[in-house]
Amino acid sequence: MLLSNITDSVTGGVFLSVDFDNPVDYLVFIFQLLFATTAVLVAGPVVVTILATRALRLQNRFIFMLNTSICDTLVGFSVYYLGLFDVQEGYPSRNGTYNVLPSLLGVNIMTFLFAQFDRYFAVCHPFIYTRFITRRVVISANVYCWFHVYVQSISSNFLPLSKAIQLYVFSIVSLQVIVLTKVIMTIKLYVVARFQVERDPPSAEKENQKESLRIIIFVVISFLVLWCPSFVNIVLRLIIGRGLVFRNEATNLFAIMARFNAVCTPSVYIWGSPALREAMMRTVWGRVCLRCKRR
Repeated sequence: MLLSNITDSVTGGVFLSVDFDNPVDYLVFIFQLLFATTAVLVAGPVVVTILATRALRLQNRFIFMLNTSICDTLVGFSVYYLGLFDVQEGYPSRNGTYNVLPSLLGVNIMTFLFAQFDRYFAVCHPFIYTRFITRRVVISANVYCWFHVYVQSISSNFLPLSKAIQLYVFSIVSLQVIVLTKVIMTIKLYVVARFQVERDPPSAEKENQKESLRIIIFVVISFLVLWCPSFVNIVLRLIIGRGLVFRNEATNLFAIMARFNAVCTPSVYIWGSPALREAMMRTVWGRVCLRCKRR
């Protein structure tokens, strides 16, 4: 098609993700374009709001929100390439990014795990939490998530193919352990929210704890629901050589579901946190829309 040929000449050999031979191709392309824009417009304001609001930055739970929202914003920008052009990540790769862009989901996975432990100790062991879990510790944990994921990702690009595949398999096994831990921690946090926090006398601290637990539980559950199909499909292809194979990232339903967390997660943050919502109206949308500012 003409569009593909034009893209081929302009981008040096990277075709568009679809051929525009039928209406479905147009729908896929438009969907990816809208999806990328939505992710940036939903997650981006969360990043700006937390960075611009000192009262939010001083709370550890918002540091974790900031880290995942930065990832989600970058995921949104990545879809402009992964979703609009003919890209296939993994092994074998075609026009790929050496797993740099897909690794953003790995950063989110580790950040959620640290956030779960953070909320558990904050509610169940407040003395230990206030004494040892300082703001510096929380920031270091978030930085470590980036360091761990991208050192592993970059290292695999300099290894022989056989060793890189072994490292890839090891990372899949490690993810299984992390996912199991996340499930256990989600159940634990639900029990804490359902029984322990409810018994506490009414107070602002109690409402704050309920809000933070509710957000992390909803976020982790939605993340696992959207991400696990892609994870299971990858495991099936590695272990038994069976699984669904897609033309590229734009038509990979499981990858689309996993990346949809870039919209879902910040939406849950906005829905579940009145403080974040009010700050966003004041610092972001209030400056864009005068009507929102008057509200």
